Amino acid sequence: MGQFKAFAIKYGFLIVMAASFIGFGLAEPAFWSWSNMFSILLGITIVGILAIGVTFTLIVDGFDLSIGSTAAISVMISSYVMVVLNMHYLVAIAVAIALGFLIGLTNGLLIVKAKIPDLLATLGMMFLIQGLQLIPSAGMSIGTGMMMSDGTEAEGEFARQFLYLGQGRLFGLIPIPVIAFALLAVIAYFILQYTKWGRILYAIGGNEKAVKLAGVNVERYKIAAYVISGTVASIGGVLLAARIGRGDVTSGGGLLLDAVAAALIGYAVMGLKKPNALGSVVGVIFIGMLLNGLTMLSLPYYTQDFIKGLVLVAALIFTFGLSKAEL
Repeated sequence: MGQFKAFAIKYGFLIVMAASFIGFGLAEPAFWSWSNMFSILLGITIVGILAIGVTFTLIVDGFDLSIGSTAAISVMISSYVMVVLNMHYLVAIAVAIALGFLIGLTNGLLIVKAKIPDLLATLGMMFLIQGLQLIPSAGMSIGTGMMMSDGTEAEGEFARQFLYLGQGRLFGLIPIPVIAFALLAVIAYFILQYTKWGRILYAIGGNEKAVKLAGVNVERYKIAAYVISGTVASIGGVLLAARIGRGDVTSGGGLLLDAVAAALIGYAVMGLKKPNALGSVVGVIFIGMLLNGLTMLSLPYYTQDFIKGLVLVAALIFTFGLSKAEL
């Protein structure tokens, strides 16, 4: 019985994921088509990128509620720099990523230096950013040819090279955002699994006091985790702006909850019971596959959040509940 529980904890989620994949395909064969597979991957890229970012803060026993807003303001600021300020697309990208870095650094300093609890600090930052992103454009979405407050037309436009980052396909097949997501996932996995830096982050999340006694500058590592979260979220925002070709003021809606759900579902992958890059990637793929399959089966959209929540709770109960039952 003990061996069965161990097997179920380690591989149960992957078995459920494989069974869901097979079930959706049998119910609707179009689910298995290559075009649909790429559609699923393209649909999860932004959320997946944010999930990777928030994973770093979860590892140090923290949390970043501002990732969705950081991505949203990156959408707006990159669009504003190109369309309203009529500047080069590389400048727009650099400004957006620099802003994400600054937001992450501010979060880290508020938590580590000012001793504000992570939930409160990042919640306050979330509201601050949500208001700030509306100011430059006076609450309007930003698009090519938009009318300015003085009645003139914006001179800039979305550069073709910028739009390629969100709409282009490598060899006409693989969407560029999917490649960016895969690269970030591989980099995060390598850092967390095979570097001293990653091991220290996990050690801080496990026993911060012990790590301090070992002479590690814990504050620097915790701040770095939030900087990574903010920077990665801004990269997701840039790709989202390139994908929709517009600075949409509503673009950040739902990103936070889906990213956090994916990262938490990742706890159940391989029975690791801790935040990890591989688990976050698998979690976001599962969410994307689940929603795509349910949509194909014509399940009403208003039930999808309930099902996502049910899957998350079930995965965590299965992972932690079974393991505790063994004790």
